[in-house]
Amino acid sequence: MEVHGRIEEQSWTAAVARSLHLVWPAVKGLLMLGMSCLIAALWYCRRLYTYLAQLLKWWSRYLQKKFIKNLSVMAEVDLLGYCAREWKGETKQAIQMRKVYEELFWRHHIKYIRQVRGDHYCALRAVLFWVFSQGISFPSWMKERDILKLPEKLLYSQGCNWIQQYSFGPERYTGSNVFGKLRKCIETLKANWTEISGVKDKDERGNMCNILFSDESKEYKLYEAIKFIMLYQVIEAYEQMKNGQGHVPRLFSLLFARDTSSDPLSFMMNHLNPLGDTGGLQQVEMILLGYLLEVKIRVYRLCKFNTEEFQVNYPEEYHREWHEIYLLTEDDHHYHIPIISI
Repeated sequence: MEVHGRIEEQSWTAAVARSLHLVWPAVKGLLMLGMSCLIAALWYCRRLYTYLAQLLKWWSRYLQKKFIKNLSVMAEVDLLGYCAREWKGETKQAIQMRKVYEELFWRHHIKYIRQVRGDHYCALRAVLFWVFSQGISFPSWMKERDILKLPEKLLYSQGCNWIQQYSFGPERYTGSNVFGKLRKCIETLKANWTEISGVKDKDERGNMCNILFSDESKEYKLYEAIKFIMLYQVIEAYEQMKNGQGHVPRLFSLLFARDTSSDPLSFMMNHLNPLGDTGGLQQVEMILLGYLLEVKIRVYRLCKFNTEEFQVNYPEEYHREWHEIYLLTEDDHHYHIPIISI
């Protein structure tokens, strides 16, 4: 029995060995095929990862270029480096400008400059970017009333139907729809001003300003809102002067003394409507802008170097608690933002 059991065990072992011998080539083939598929899948995933990484890198560069292209206020650059690029050569003007920029760098501690897009909104853009990026809040008079209701107030309370001739930059004569568009502009101004001025972190405010000032649609609404608020201030001052009510700042006497702005309608037609289309801010409008925003706008006028008009303040009469902002212009038309570093 013991011998018989040993023989059966040997027979069973031999049968298993033969079965494995027969099956192993097929199993080996399947294992090799599986390993090949796994290696191919890993290679494909690696290639896919590399492709997606390159695609993401390309897309990031594309968005960055598009973002930079859309920026209307560029990042700050070294002042003297900017001067060297912009004023090459040995012409009389180039030599003079290099001298002025060195004066700004050494005596006025202006170390950097932010270039501002040079269209007809240039001055408004530079001033508003300053105000927003510094976290300056609404002027006191705006906190006392709802600026969203100003268009309707002028229409229904003061009967200013002629505001239908208001132009939104290059878009002219909107007609009865003007009040709805003005309200949307003022809503955009109020919402963005409230949000940005409420941010305490300077870098975060800067990022928010970069996003806002690369959005052309929103950006132009800001400027049109400020234009309209300038008109509102002129109408209010005109009514006060006509009725002998209260003290009116001297700037309005200067404004109404011009043949082209003897009343609010002529001011709108000859000075506000061209703004953003065919003309920019003149000095009287710069004074008005500083007055309504309650900021002192100090402008370095490089074309007036070595004269009393090299540095001017808009307005000249200002309150001590007003914030001070700085602009720089080479020709009294295009403005940039100087960065002072002491």
